[in-house]
Amino acid sequence: MKLHSRREFLAGSRNVGLAAAATAILPRLAWSEAMGLPPGIQLYTVREELPKDTPGTLKKLYEIGFREVETAGFGKYTVKEFRQLLDDAGLKAPSAHLNLSVPELGPVFEDAKILGAHFATSSSLATSNLPRPAPGGPRPKMEPLGVDGFTKLAVQMNEIGKKAKAAGLQYAYHNHNYEFEKMPDGSYGYDILVNHTDHELVKFEIDCGWMCAGGADPIAYFKKYPGRFKMIHVKEFEALGHPTVSLSDRPKGSDLGQGFIDYKAIFVAGKKAGIQHAFSEQEDPFPVSQMASAKAAYAFLHTSS
Repeated sequence: MKLHSRREFLAGSRNVGLAAAATAILPRLAWSEAMGLPPGIQLYTVREELPKDTPGTLKKLYEIGFREVETAGFGKYTVKEFRQLLDDAGLKAPSAHLNLSVPELGPVFEDAKILGAHFATSSSLATSNLPRPAPGGPRPKMEPLGVDGFTKLAVQMNEIGKKAKAAGLQYAYHNHNYEFEKMPDGSYGYDILVNHTDHELVKFEIDCGWMCAGGADPIAYFKKYPGRFKMIHVKEFEALGHPTVSLSDRPKGSDLGQGFIDYKAIFVAGKKAGIQHAFSEQEDPFPVSQMASAKAAYAFLHTSS
């Protein structure tokens, strides 16, 4: 996702016009009940529809077939109001993407608990640590983190994990592509994050699309670090000519089943690894509309074999 847009969306400040709805483009079909889990969607996927009609959009997602969502802000609603809208639509939110770089995490964790979430998840912790741009100004450029940067990030993750546990929640870290910066020993920065965080305090949500775009393999991580991964984002990109580990070198999003990632193998490995929740998510551009892509995502996650 576009990080500046995600930040704005978390604050409820973005309200972009929606292109006219059109017939959904169904991708190559997957198989019934991916990993045996309820089909889920990260609400950032419908970020243009949601502010226009939040109750209606949530109900449409239920009608499509989704049963779980992962939140990314509450728009103009209080968290209590948003929870009621989810209840009215028949949706559960086991995970919430939250701004976990704020000085006081107590109110943020209280929001997650009101929402009914178990996982308090950071959407992009390193970029959230960057200074906020001046109004109308360019975003600060994110430089490579290196060993020191990833080590410091791991310390921050452990601190968040401690506070989340004290609040009765489980902290989870969601990746983009910059975590797959190569270290001097040939490993990835992501390995520092996994190896330097407490197994119980910090779990991980693998964004499979971003991980694959960075040149890494979700299946290899499931096997290498058992028990650390509890959720995945099911995301597709158009085929890449080279791995990318910079947010400035962004691949193009595509509907599920239209990209280069072998999700059948990932789902088989993810089930063995104990993945508890799978949320579809999509980056720009959308072939028809965000809701059409949401329908395509459901068709991919929940169809007959």
